[in-house]
Amino acid sequence: MTTAVAILSSAAGTTAAPPSTLFLRRTSAALPPPSSVSFIRASRVRSRLTCCEVAVKSESSVSIGGDSSEEEDELKRKLEVVGSRVRVTTPLKLYHIPKVPEVELKPGTEGVIKQYVGFWKGKRISANLPYKVEFQIEIEGRGPVKFFAHLKEDEFEFVERSRATD
Repeated sequence: MTTAVAILSSAAGTTAAPPSTLFLRRTSAALPPPSSVSFIRASRVRSRLTCCEVAVKSESSVSIGGDSSEEEDELKRKLEVVGSRVRVTTPLKLYHIPKVPEVELKPGTEGVIKQYVGFWKGKRISANLPYKVEFQIEIEGRGPVKFFAHLKEDEFEFVERSRATD
């Protein structure tokens, strides 16, 4: 058995939609002539429906005028540390180095900050580990290995700050 939906035309030229329909109909030009009563399969009715999507900006993406300069200063300060040498202060385990199952970064291991990832494509993002740091360490059986790790501010200390150009 096939399910059929009746589309009836009234004197005003409008059609009655089934109560379960939550979509917008196209213009009446796509509907059958007003003088006829048509029985159309449900699949054909679905093809005449239009689904609309709306993009709305959230309030968090809209900047509020009062503290924008304060945020810009903080962002500028965080971006200036790119290129600085840092030293790890807490022991960390890394599992993403190729062909090495697990590496432990011991306190005192030094690296270079390569990127601040809390700012992406002109917008602030909430990154849990916002600093991308490059390390080069000696691993048994592999020799020197260069890799990246993402760290928080409290997991490293500055050894040498980069010279910002003014």
